[in-house]
Amino acid sequence: MNSPGKVIAVNKPARFNYEILETFEAGIVLQGSEVKSIREGRISLKESFADVRDGEIILVDCHINPYEAANRWNHDPRRPRKLLLHRREIKRLNGKVRERGLSLIPLRVLLNDKGLVKVEIALGKGKKIYEKKDAIKARDLDRQVRAVMKTGRR
Repeated sequence: MNSPGKVIAVNKPARFNYEILETFEAGIVLQGSEVKSIREGRISLKESFADVRDGEIILVDCHINPYEAANRWNHDPRRPRKLLLHRREIKRLNGKVRERGLSLIPLRVLLNDKGLVKVEIALGKGKKIYEKKDAIKARDLDRQVRAVMKTGRR
């Protein structure tokens, strides 16, 4: 999904560890100190995932650093956060996750043109080790080809 906006954080290991089948853009329920911290870019999506609980999609293990100026009103950095999607999308995603064993992975966090924080989540299937090795080989080969094309020699 290419939507206009400023990308705040990217989950780089996600595209390496998972085969991305489909992406969705979801809103996220945040506290004020979390929004300010995200605007400063103090968010990490490493090891985070989305889960369907009680008919809602919850973002788990997403780390948002505490906002320094919030003092005692600060948030818990690793608290579960609700993602906002249409009910039919949630039901469809829940069915695919339960039936086919797929995973919901956050790919990136962005600020849209209205200044709202959005999370791009993806429906993904875990890659096997040999698929990851093939991806590394292809990436190295591509890098070598680009270097040869750039210099014009071996």
